[in-house]
Amino acid sequence: MHKLKHKWILGGAILLTIWGGGWIYSQIRFGANPISVITSPSLLKTTLTGHSDSVNSVAISSDGQTLASGSEDGTIKIWNLSTGQEIRTLTGHSEFVKSVAISSDGQTLASGSEDNTIKIWNLSTGQEIRTLTGHSEFVNSVAISRDGQTLASGSGDNTIKIWNLSTGQVRHTLTRHSFPVKSVAISSDGQTLASGSEDNTIKIWNLSTGQEIRTLTGHSEFVNSVAISRDGQTLASGSGDNTIKIWNLSTGQEIRTLTGHSFPVRSVAISSDGQTLASGSEDNTIKIWNLSTGQEIRTLMGHSGWVYSIAISRDGQTLVSGSNDKTIKIWR
Repeated sequence: MHKLKHKWILGGAILLTIWGGGWIYSQIRFGANPISVITSPSLLKTTLTGHSDSVNSVAISSDGQTLASGSEDGTIKIWNLSTGQEIRTLTGHSEFVKSVAISSDGQTLASGSEDNTIKIWNLSTGQEIRTLTGHSEFVNSVAISRDGQTLASGSGDNTIKIWNLSTGQVRHTLTRHSFPVKSVAISSDGQTLASGSEDNTIKIWNLSTGQEIRTLTGHSEFVNSVAISRDGQTLASGSGDNTIKIWNLSTGQEIRTLTGHSFPVRSVAISSDGQTLASGSEDNTIKIWNLSTGQEIRTLMGHSGWVYSIAISRDGQTLVSGSNDKTIKIWR
């Protein structure tokens, strides 16, 4: 008698693996049409374990070879994304690691922590390069410009700081949010910064001057995550009101609201080709959406806790999720 080992429900599909090997794949029909969500043995390729507490943030290098994860265990882990093997663990923060970001050239890692600091690391060696201080509360989010010259950080002190990444000097401190800043994102051309806050708004800034361009309103709860499409045309925001909003970044006009999550949306990510949006939620799921139409494509289930962070590889073939179930999942 074979015994059940795992069960995953992926959108409309149930995938079972049994002791002794083998897969059972079943489709659930919605209306007249079957929904098939996998073409290989499993969309869920790998589960990475090693962190001893919640995984708050994940980031993928541009070449798709390396994964970084930041955790409430105070560490950052570096992984080989292809094999799932842990390469090294970075220690130095004295509190939870809230956010990680990798530079486009794959040389530099930035981490933001509840110890109110940002650490800059050599990604290849794991050596700490410097510690940036200046925030008076948690550093909730960090982002690196595509040219690798600028770092943005959003903090519980209600501010955003813009740093020269090479020198560690502060260029601007942005002070227009009235509550903690939960998320920051930089456009690919390095001209625009977006920030999401517990004041329920998104602010758009000129990254070079630090000038506020506009404020986007519409969410009724915290804005936990913001993401900008690679072409700089579209902004996505995920909120504690359980929705995702899609905006025209140039005009600030709301394009549509995506509903489907039953609990707060903690993370959003846009694929490099601008076709796909992914969202992670406190309902323990990841949803995949057509960004142009707003149509939900599928729901990924597998985490047993909130999905705090998601990242999509540049080639669009891999999605990584971090959860308070202490695991990282790799989906292909």
